[in-house]
Amino acid sequence: MLKALIFDMDGVLVDSMPFHAAAWKRAFLEMGMEIRDEDIYAIEGSNPNTGLPLLIRCAGEDPEAFDFEEITAIYRQEFGKIFELKAFDGMKECLETLKSRYLLSVVSGSDRLIVNGILNQLFPGVFDAVVTGDDVIYAKPHPDPFLKAVELLQVRKEECLVIENAIFGVESAKRADIYCIGVPTYVDFEQLDRADLVVGGHRELMEHLLSLDSSPSI
Repeated sequence: MLKALIFDMDGVLVDSMPFHAAAWKRAFLEMGMEIRDEDIYAIEGSNPNTGLPLLIRCAGEDPEAFDFEEITAIYRQEFGKIFELKAFDGMKECLETLKSRYLLSVVSGSDRLIVNGILNQLFPGVFDAVVTGDDVIYAKPHPDPFLKAVELLQVRKEECLVIENAIFGVESAKRADIYCIGVPTYVDFEQLDRADLVVGGHRELMEHLLSLDSSPSI
């Protein structure tokens, strides 16, 4: 029986990744490196400890030569300057309907302050459990973030459904052995082929979620 829906935040609930990408690119420029949007979208869902080494290597540099905390501090400052808070159309109403049927959770690789700030403004009181990049040692694509959400929700994995838009996020959900729906917000449809189901976009995603029943066969 389906009891819980677990959402990624950036790219699923809020249209925020372009701002994250711009902030990371600015931080890297200040450290003398250049990265592309595609590099950032490819590692979406990871936390800085996991994602920064990958991005630094994409820039052709050695991760050990850089201070992760310094880069992250520049990123946070820039993100705070440029971010425009915007939920995907219809998502707030969709979540309010789903909350009457299921437990709801967010699992994000972003910082706790950023995640809580966004959720408190856009979706106050909606989520029963929140897992951020600060809450686990091993971030997406490791299974730990979703397993943590299952633990907090006090349900079984087979009673959950994950909604993800990122390659690392889908991989994390499948490593956790949880059914996963992919929505290709910033990457190509084919890049989410590890998901159990890939929908065409947010409208189709919300229609699908609202049509779910509690049967085991999601």
